[in-house]
Amino acid sequence: MRVLAEVHRRDGYPVNWPDQPAEWLSSGALLGSWVAELEGRVVGHVSLSQGGDGDLAPTLWSQRTGATRGATAVVGRLFVAPQARGHRIGAQLIGQAVEEAQQRGLHPVLDVVACGTAAAALYERLGWELMATVEQQWSPCQKVAIHCYAAPS
Repeated sequence: MRVLAEVHRRDGYPVNWPDQPAEWLSSGALLGSWVAELEGRVVGHVSLSQGGDGDLAPTLWSQRTGATRGATAVVGRLFVAPQARGHRIGAQLIGQAVEEAQQRGLHPVLDVVACGTAAAALYERLGWELMATVEQQWSPCQKVAIHCYAAPS
């Protein structure tokens, strides 16, 4: 939780701080989650889950490929401690989630807020394809632009 709180203070991720951060990290139809350590300290996290109601990328991938929505796995909850950046930790965490998805016969996809420019830049450096940017209503008074990505085939 300490690393997540640091990332939230520095980068504004997650956009809305969850009431129960531990539950937020493990919510949904979780297929797995991983942490990264550097010099014996936890410095990052990523999860892999089946798509939920709020996930847009699985639907876009399904429409694009004709595959079922269930043929995808959603990479999410990715964050790296600010002081640990520059060590390819984010790329390694994504790689682990992608490997797990592929072992399960699923295609990795993800949604990221459009204001998360550093995250989007990482995905694009790793070859992820931007499928669309869409507006999503998160609450009656909060509409957010979301980038939807698919992992390279």
